[in-house]
Amino acid sequence: MQHSVKKLVCYGLTLAQDIGLILVALATMVAIGIEVNIMIENSTVTLTDLLLMFIYLEVLTMVAVYYESGELPIKIPLYIAIVALARYLILDMKNIDTWRIVGIASSILLIGAAIIVIYYCKKVLQEKVEG
Repeated sequence: MQHSVKKLVCYGLTLAQDIGLILVALATMVAIGIEVNIMIENSTVTLTDLLLMFIYLEVLTMVAVYYESGELPIKIPLYIAIVALARYLILDMKNIDTWRIVGIASSILLIGAAIIVIYYCKKVLQEKVEG
């Protein structure tokens, strides 16, 4: 009895997760379509538009990687955060005070350092398992 309840709960959670991932992917594709439509209506493509498209593509990549490996890749959300912060800087550069710019730039640097640390920690762990 207890085993079947665990199995049912696991199935329900997996189903909810799959539905959520599909919704994220569909919403991201709709957002891409809306952004492309805005670029067409404005007859221009700006750097902020391109960075927003990269954010959308990273979200789709994260969903695809999750489906392929079954694991949420920690580095992809960090990449998304860096692009989002860079986009914020580019969009509001004229309206942001110096200390906020320093804070955002420092955040980008810290996230980049975190990516490097994660990479090397993963590499060291793999070497320990293999060696």
